[in-house]
Amino acid sequence: MPITRRDLLSSGACALTLSALSRGARAATAADAQAEALLAQMAEEMLVDAPETASGLGIDTGARAALKSQLGDKSPAGQARIAAHVRHRLARLRAIDLDALSPATRTDVEVVCTSHELAADGFAFPFGDMAMMNSNWSYRNSPYAVAQNTGSFVETPDFLDSNHKIDNPADADAYLSRLEAYAANLDGETQRLAHDAGIGVIAPAFLLDKTLGQMARVEAQPIDQWVPVASLARRTQDMPGDHAARAQAIVRDKVAPALARQRAELQRQRQGATMDAGVWKLPQGEDYYRWALRAGTTTGMTPDEVHKLGLDQLAALQGQMDGLLKGLGLTKGSVGQRMTAMGKDPRYLFPNDDTGRAQILSYIDGRLADIRTRLPRAFATLVPAKLIVKRVPVEIEAGAPGAYAGAGSIDGSVPGNYYINLRDTGIWPRYSLPTLCYHEGIPGHIWQGEYTYKLPLIRSLLAFNAYSEGWALYAEQLGDELGVYDGDVAGRLGYLQSIAYRCCRLVVDTGLHAKRWTRDQAIQWFASTNGSTLEDVQGEVDRYCAWPGQACGYKVGHGEIVRLRGDAQRALGDRFDFRLFNDMVVKGGGVPMTVLAANVDAWVKGRGGA
Repeated sequence: MPITRRDLLSSGACALTLSALSRGARAATAADAQAEALLAQMAEEMLVDAPETASGLGIDTGARAALKSQLGDKSPAGQARIAAHVRHRLARLRAIDLDALSPATRTDVEVVCTSHELAADGFAFPFGDMAMMNSNWSYRNSPYAVAQNTGSFVETPDFLDSNHKIDNPADADAYLSRLEAYAANLDGETQRLAHDAGIGVIAPAFLLDKTLGQMARVEAQPIDQWVPVASLARRTQDMPGDHAARAQAIVRDKVAPALARQRAELQRQRQGATMDAGVWKLPQGEDYYRWALRAGTTTGMTPDEVHKLGLDQLAALQGQMDGLLKGLGLTKGSVGQRMTAMGKDPRYLFPNDDTGRAQILSYIDGRLADIRTRLPRAFATLVPAKLIVKRVPVEIEAGAPGAYAGAGSIDGSVPGNYYINLRDTGIWPRYSLPTLCYHEGIPGHIWQGEYTYKLPLIRSLLAFNAYSEGWALYAEQLGDELGVYDGDVAGRLGYLQSIAYRCCRLVVDTGLHAKRWTRDQAIQWFASTNGSTLEDVQGEVDRYCAWPGQACGYKVGHGEIVRLRGDAQRALGDRFDFRLFNDMVVKGGGVPMTVLAANVDAWVKGRGGA
């Protein structure tokens, strides 16, 4: 769906002048230097509010070394401070004279301003967890301070294990300080949970059951096997300081009691929880969902428009799939029924045990190695895209997404992490894995993330769900266009099913939150329509209940990138360069869809297009 004038208006005051980006390049000015200096100052302020971001990017050193001992403050007072900082920065951003800036600096300011407008509007709701200002988790917002995929108990242990680098005893001491902060954050979130329950914001009963189950599994482990303790023990075994014993003491005396208090609060809330799945049930629920959709898509699309877009595009994709299925001899039943049958075919399944899990990880490595050899045909500018493929930690896999990824550190010393949920290998028939690799790894999230490191620091701290997830779907399309499915009908079906899956998300997310679908209704519709397993779909639907709007960014963003590429091809004709277009989109970094449209327009005009 094209970006409309309403979309520009709905993106806020910062977006009103985006059309000026297409007026042609200007020489850098003193105004540019002042604006970029202000953005650099704001980046440092954002790192103080979200120290995890500094570690994720590998910049928690030198003048920023103190950040390595800290975590973002999850207490009510801490969140109020961050919200106040957002409002203050937004006022300064709106005071900048955009007409005095060159196109590149203007884009930087527009991007930062739009992100702060969205964040300020999110913080205005007196409940939930607004994560846009912490790049580690900026892809998700939640009306619930804690859920099966939201909160410190899910995010902090894996963050410490994967992103807190330990090269010396000082790094280990900083880790211990963060363990203390982890305990404080659990209690801070518990306070927020109690507050939110007091105004009628309680997660659905089925999410609470899943969350409580995950917590129980963690608490059932011996303390020395808890991830934060085991990780530090493994990495400091040859260091002086007895860090493992100190970590055990902190977890035993502070973290475990704080987690128990949080579990007790959730158990209290479970007694009055309902099975109502959507945010329509919450105070200001309709307004919250409109904001969540805006944050997730960076457009002004209504729930009805998003719902219809999903149904229309799903029908077109399944028309293609129908012909391919018939070519495989699968002629009876709906496309969803035939894909369900295909997904149960032993030829495509891995053993549902540790041997099968190892086979999946090895297969993924092979697909990533293959796509690397093809990428010079799609990009003129290449990045290293270092990554490690990992299983989602067992203790959180029941509530975690099917897969997710993030780029490594700016200096390349820490690779990106590509996680796949292997709780049940039946979720991943062989034909579904190639497109997943291109989405999460290369040329998807990890590939795209490394390009942002060439931009001003603040651009690496901010991400837009529709852009990042839209790019990842576009990366799946690039795999197809680079010939990875030539002669592989099953693989092509897996690719088309993946795109259709994201169309189903548009329908299900809006169904749950705007049309009052039940959880069971959403699961059954999704599974039967797309041919996905019930196990997979159940986890997906629960994700949408906890992260309203997030799942809608994928297909909306992908559709906009594809539309803009088509416009550019028509405008430039023989002058259109596939590799340079892809370079332009990915090198421009994460942007709202409105900014991307203006950037493509400027690129076309710069190459002589109308």
